[in-house]
Amino acid sequence: MHHPTLCAVAVALLSALPGAQAGLYSKKSPVLQVDAKSYDRLIAKSNHTSIVEFYAPWCGHCKNLQPAYEKAAKNLAGIAKVAAVDCDDDANKQFCGQMGVQGFPTLKIVRPKKGGGKPMVQDYNGQRTASGIVEAVVQAMNNHVVKVEDKTLDKFLDDEKDAPKALLFTDKGTTSSLLKSIAIDFLDVITVGQVRNTQAKAVEKFGITKYPTLILLPGGDAPAVTYDGELKKEALVTFLSQAGAPNPDPAPAKPKAAKKEKKAEKKTEKKTEKKADSSESSSTAESEPDVPTQEAPVIIEKALPIPTINSQEKLIKECLTEKSHTCVLAFVSNSESDSAKKALDSLAQLSFKYAQGKRNLFPFYEVPTSINGAAPLLRALDLTNEVEIIAINARRGWWRHFEGADFAHTTVESWIDAIRMGEGSKKKLPEGIVAISVEQPTPATPEPEADPTAADTPDATEAATSEEPTPLTPEENATRVPPESSATEATDPEPECQTGAAEQCGARPAAEHDEL
Repeated sequence: MHHPTLCAVAVALLSALPGAQAGLYSKKSPVLQVDAKSYDRLIAKSNHTSIVEFYAPWCGHCKNLQPAYEKAAKNLAGIAKVAAVDCDDDANKQFCGQMGVQGFPTLKIVRPKKGGGKPMVQDYNGQRTASGIVEAVVQAMNNHVVKVEDKTLDKFLDDEKDAPKALLFTDKGTTSSLLKSIAIDFLDVITVGQVRNTQAKAVEKFGITKYPTLILLPGGDAPAVTYDGELKKEALVTFLSQAGAPNPDPAPAKPKAAKKEKKAEKKTEKKTEKKADSSESSSTAESEPDVPTQEAPVIIEKALPIPTINSQEKLIKECLTEKSHTCVLAFVSNSESDSAKKALDSLAQLSFKYAQGKRNLFPFYEVPTSINGAAPLLRALDLTNEVEIIAINARRGWWRHFEGADFAHTTVESWIDAIRMGEGSKKKLPEGIVAISVEQPTPATPEPEADPTAADTPDATEAATSEEPTPLTPEENATRVPPESSATEATDPEPECQTGAAEQCGARPAAEHDEL
């Protein structure tokens, strides 16, 4: 007869063992669960960008990250993959070692290489919040959307005239993550282009009267078809599928690649047969378990592009409220110009350098001058160049202008270091730049966004649940008196929100990425 108390104790002891613990994510979780065998098929050969968490079920930091990671997975559904690997599983330990995992949780962004080949893998060292993870993954996505202007419209339409094409007419200057994902789904099937509402010739040619509007050109002499359904991923894919089926994910091997794989398999079989014959002839040969091999990925230490602020609302929210800390903003009129590329690359390299050194620096943003609110801000600060870099601290009411001869990495870094150390003079922000915050009532049951601490303990402090105030626009704030501060006061920059400091800074909701 079994004693019930002893059975309960035995179960508790077994469940406490690392090997007996189940993974963090259930089958119903939006997080894709992969292992050493399925990683290559589901992630490495995927058409889409992925972020992969390498974790252990007993890790306190991993448990703290779980709510934010699942929230990021929901926000990126249909856009990118959010996956996790249980490195405590014996079958995955060797694979996790090959991926360079030395601690938990380790997050890596896996991006398909344009033209095929092994994917590029980079460590994610940003904030462990849903919004931070989503922003980084979106920025890492490959962009196969063709920018179409009046001067290039005819060429776009005439190239491979019988092949289907799709054109999105929009009043935005940036490409949404939703459109990028659609272009990936139909890569080499339907060429996806984007046209700005400022391109009068294209707008008139297709009779566009509202934005966004999606046009499908089936190819040949077939007339254009205008989409009038819901602007959601599934519905858009269904609409475009009438001109061609989307790519399966992961994509099947190309004919040439498939032949090479078959030849390689035959060679492997012959080698295996020879080894088997020699092992049979040896009486002392020992049988070894069949361990699946995993080809090591290409891990590239390369800086990701800095995030882009693509709306006036986001510009105000991130950098222009009375509680905003220091932001570095790179205003560019054309991100493809040499000076813009150099400036943005220097900022990306600096951001990557500080992230690798585990140092928390103030955020860097690219701001297209075409978005609402950018031009008035530049006029107020009397800035007129094609590329302008500024540091702005709305909370303290100061700003600084990068006045270097060029945008070389060392020059920009010296300027950033001076700001970080509180050296040099600061200019006073003009009136009406900073938006007044209007406090919102706290909901009865707020949903906190996890922001794990760096303490090595399972019981980490939970993130605060206070809601962010809703800022007014600078125009509504024209009569506001700026905070008292000297225009040349050389004070240390205000400390920024750090991982695990949500109580001080307030948790930010993850951005939505299901809009065109």
